Amino acid sequence: MHKSLPEFKYMTFDVVGTLIDFEGGLKDCLAGIAAEASVAIDGEEALSLYRAARYSKDADLFPDDLVRVYLEIAPKLGLPTERKYGERLRDSAGNWRAFGDSTEALARLAKNYRLVAMTNARRWAFDFFAKELGDPFYAAFTADDTGTEKPDPAFFQKVFDFVGSEGNSKDDVLHVAQSQYHDIGISRKLGLTNCWIERRHAQKGYGGTIEPAEFTEPDYHFTSMAGLADAVAVARS
Repeated sequence: MHKSLPEFKYMTFDVVGTLIDFEGGLKDCLAGIAAEASVAIDGEEALSLYRAARYSKDADLFPDDLVRVYLEIAPKLGLPTERKYGERLRDSAGNWRAFGDSTEALARLAKNYRLVAMTNARRWAFDFFAKELGDPFYAAFTADDTGTEKPDPAFFQKVFDFVGSEGNSKDDVLHVAQSQYHDIGISRKLGLTNCWIERRHAQKGYGGTIEPAEFTEPDYHFTSMAGLADAVAVARS
């Protein structure tokens, strides 16, 4: 049996895709470029191409890698292939919006838990995301801080070490994320209790996130951050 929600001291969060709507941000930027070029694109097709390009052996840290990704997918979408458009896609990360329920839910959760960000994004991008979310985090770990990306266990170990330095353990952590590939599967293997926020519950496929080799049944499952915050409120009442 997994622990009840009130028993945790920390909640760790994937950021891009769980709290920040990166798919919407990517599609909006690409649609803007397409409109200027008088080209029509399909957003879901663009996400599929993005996913294939992003998860390659040539990938750089996110979102810097969006320059390379754009130059790879642009010809397939009929978009202009100048580097400036790839840089525009990269820089658009500074304007990506939070999901409508993220900021309020985090503020509610911060009243009872230490919120820790765990993002594959670089620190420069995370700083924008944190501000967009109302700066709710007790601590944050980015790809720059860890030198690696999830699902590498080394990323999680950095967080375990931090929690340990405060006299606690991974048993005190609930890991919250939307990505089965980057977070839910590996968190299970590492012995973490996890919570899947199924952001694409009303859509088919995995969108811009790589499909996992196998599905991991989460300990907790909600389709929104609001659902998690509501469940915590009920459990603590």
